[in-house]
Amino acid sequence: MTIDTSDPMGRVVAIRPEREVMTLQQLPYFVGISGSTVGSQGLSMHLVIIPPGAKADPHIHVGYETGIYVLEGRVLTRWGQNLENETISEPGEFLFVPPGVPHEAVNLSPTSPARAVIARNDNAEQDKVVPFGPSVT
Repeated sequence: MTIDTSDPMGRVVAIRPEREVMTLQQLPYFVGISGSTVGSQGLSMHLVIIPPGAKADPHIHVGYETGIYVLEGRVLTRWGQNLENETISEPGEFLFVPPGVPHEAVNLSPTSPARAVIARNDNAEQDKVVPFGPSVT
């Protein structure tokens, strides 16, 4: 898709992701809003699906905030320098992850996927994901 950014009024663009992509965190995403899909300047928004019993690789987001809205499932987020802190998010709850905070997400169900909408104040957030040490089990 080619985006015409010369129009000073911009345009409204609808996106329907057709396929999933594997992220640097090792989770499948359906890419929605980003610089590459709609020409956004400071926003990305995607659907993440954590397969049953799966988890993200521990990682850090460099220089941007992350907002998560859980649609389905229960997700354990471990965070901190040793992933020593934990919070569980359920459908209808929001989760905020500040820039630079090491974290990982774990789907607590062994049989059902967890789904969430992810929003970030960066239009190309996958370029700034950094792996973080070994996972805590």
